[in-house]
Amino acid sequence: MSKPYVRLNKDDAAVLLVDHQTGLLSLVRDIQPDTFKNNVLALADMARYFDLPTILTTSFENGPNGPLVPELKERFPDAPYIARPGQINAWDNEDFLSAVKATGKKQLIVAGVVTEVCVAFPVLSALEDGFDVFVITDASGTFNAMTRDAAWDRMSAAGAQLMTWFGAACELHRDWRNDVEGLGTLFSNHIPDYRNLINSYNTFVQ
Repeated sequence: MSKPYVRLNKDDAAVLLVDHQTGLLSLVRDIQPDTFKNNVLALADMARYFDLPTILTTSFENGPNGPLVPELKERFPDAPYIARPGQINAWDNEDFLSAVKATGKKQLIVAGVVTEVCVAFPVLSALEDGFDVFVITDASGTFNAMTRDAAWDRMSAAGAQLMTWFGAACELHRDWRNDVEGLGTLFSNHIPDYRNLINSYNTFVQ
């Protein structure tokens, strides 16, 4: 049974970046490492472009999972940063849950490593608590296509919307007339082919 179209709203959305840690990133095999890193940073830059509340969290970072990817900390020096001492599901951590609720947002844009655990568990918990949840598939990674697809199926069946960072950015933006240069720069910085498109456009308008 199809559901009504719930579209992303930049005034009602927050971003949750879950366990993008140096050790965990080495486990990602369902997407090329350089492509994956680019997508994660693209999502982060999208969050900054739309001024979306963003929450960073890590799991057991003093162990093999390792520290947060430094570029994320650099992009969000003032964002809530929750280093979970042991909870596998970020939603089980009171500080994380409080930070989410403090945003006052109803829509959650979520990405993380690994997809079937660090992403799926808080996504399912958030859905159960009544949030609209949008999973950024290309900024989430795991061991292989089989584990990824199982996670996607589980989250989708529970009501999560699966998207890419590019699709999310376009839905948040709604109308090119809102800002051509800013969104074009965001896309150009992370999609080489899009830089060609924008360069062509800039030459035309000049």
